[in-house]
Amino acid sequence: MSYGPADPTPGRSAQPATGLSAEDRAQRVRFRRAVTLVLMTLVLPGSAQLVAGSERARRTTTRVWTVVLLLAAGLTVVSLLFLGVAALFGTGPREIAFKLGTNVLLLGVLRWALVLGAIGWGYLIVDAWRLGDPLSLHRRQRLTVVSVSGVLCLAVAGSLLFGSHVVAVGRSSLIALAGNGEASGAHDGRYNVLLIGGDQGAGRWGMRADSLTLASIDAETGKTVLISLPRNMQNFPFVEGSVMDEQFPDGFDEPDMYLNGLTTWAADHKDLFKGVKHPGIEATKQAVEGITGLKVNYWAMVNLEGFKGLVDAVGGVELNVRQPIPVGLPHESTFHYIEPGKRVLDGHDTLWFARAREGSDDYSRMARQKCVMSAMLTQLSPQTVVTNLSDIAEAGTKLVSTSLPGSEMGRFMDLALKAKSQKIATLSLVPPMINTADPDIDLVHSKVADAIDRAEGKAAAKGPGKKKGSGSSGVTGGSVGSLSGGYAANDSEDLGSAC
Repeated sequence: MSYGPADPTPGRSAQPATGLSAEDRAQRVRFRRAVTLVLMTLVLPGSAQLVAGSERARRTTTRVWTVVLLLAAGLTVVSLLFLGVAALFGTGPREIAFKLGTNVLLLGVLRWALVLGAIGWGYLIVDAWRLGDPLSLHRRQRLTVVSVSGVLCLAVAGSLLFGSHVVAVGRSSLIALAGNGEASGAHDGRYNVLLIGGDQGAGRWGMRADSLTLASIDAETGKTVLISLPRNMQNFPFVEGSVMDEQFPDGFDEPDMYLNGLTTWAADHKDLFKGVKHPGIEATKQAVEGITGLKVNYWAMVNLEGFKGLVDAVGGVELNVRQPIPVGLPHESTFHYIEPGKRVLDGHDTLWFARAREGSDDYSRMARQKCVMSAMLTQLSPQTVVTNLSDIAEAGTKLVSTSLPGSEMGRFMDLALKAKSQKIATLSLVPPMINTADPDIDLVHSKVADAIDRAEGKAAAKGPGKKKGSGSSGVTGGSVGSLSGGYAANDSEDLGSAC
């Protein structure tokens, strides 16, 4: 028998118009199936097992997804109820998110959930590769499937494990930073947080209060007034009924001692502060309450040397340098000046910008310190925090000790974000307004009340008044002004513009 032109040659598979054999076409189908199974697992973990797995694998996958969906539904219902209850008490969604994000128990659960997710998802990708029957593929196709599966497995597992690491770092930082103070409500609609810049040195007990600032924060809007107290203030009163008020009923008149010496005095009289972990800070807090007339909710002690690490961790801070600022002491080999202009300073130079004394005065330093606070608040973005979380966390644990309990951190993160978009007002209890050797406390209370009323819109903002001078050539400052006329950053409705 003869074969016509259209008949296949005996002993060979029929060839379609494309020229591919049946075996080649089958190889292509198997290859596409193997890749599809892996990609399905990337989009929806367990879907490959549902489609191509054994009966046992299908049952297991179905059960797991049922549990996950039920948990998700339950979590959604609980979240909606939680949001509803929180709304009744005036708590916004962002504050709730911060509260949840700073809950160390939830963060611990999330950390291990991410670890388990990395292991489980990676296993499912590998199993999807197995279900694709790679041994039945040609060598090049097999290598392609292995490469795709390996890359996806590493990408998915690596991302989840990195997320777990970030959560673990954040959780550890919260535990390290959280204080053991009791949560307290706002006083007259404001939270008052005492910020103490600690100056630690050889032969000195503990941390000396080098700078004292009371941040009064509106509990609703986050509008902040920074009230600074000079470290050389004398003859000031303590809040009525306090331990220090009993010791100094006529004011702190200890010879040759100032406001920043209270930590030393309290350390020498620990027996007066029974059950108090930080007697120096407690004594300082009682003084600040007596001077300003405001009730302090929490305190935070900032190690100024450790502050360098935080600035370096966020990549530096941009400051407007108005006059040359000396860095170091003239006899040191590394002594130099920060030249005028807008400069991005590292931690070392930022600290000297805030603390330089050469050719300066205490009140100029206070103004510069406020400018650093303003720059850090406005320039530190959530993106910067996330991308530098490990370095920030490491610096933060060496930087701050506080009485703020962990349960309140979410609230103050939310307030910080609100404050970031608003003008910061300042008031410094310094000359020429206040005589630091014999302060008029009634005048101080009046000035503090006026500053808060203006911040809350209850009083008209100050007029332009007399423009503060630019200062003498012997005074360095980040803010315009002079010792005789005062520095703009020390008494301003808008700290950012004053700097």
